[in-house]
Amino acid sequence: MVAILIIAYLLPRVIRVDGLLAALVAAFLLGIVNAIIRPVLVILTFPLTLLTFGLFLLVINGLMLWLVAALVRGFHVNGFWGALFGSILISIVSWILSRVLPS
Repeated sequence: MVAILIIAYLLPRVIRVDGLLAALVAAFLLGIVNAIIRPVLVILTFPLTLLTFGLFLLVINGLMLWLVAALVRGFHVNGFWGALFGSILISIVSWILSRVLPS
């Protein structure tokens, strides 16, 4: 949730969040979508992932973020490219936060 809020604050043209509750619901739903739908898509698109040397996984991550934006009211992503760029940024910010904050 914190990564989503940070990206929405720093880059409002990529991701926009209308409130704390929308960010919380988006983070929760993104976790559910990544746990259930993403593995199915990864298996179905395995040949394409091999051909692109794994870069297609970035597209899948962007699609998952775009799906969550379509389902959560108050969480907006600026198109497919915004979802792709936003998913990369959320991953980077999450990684940085996991390194900085004590576990």
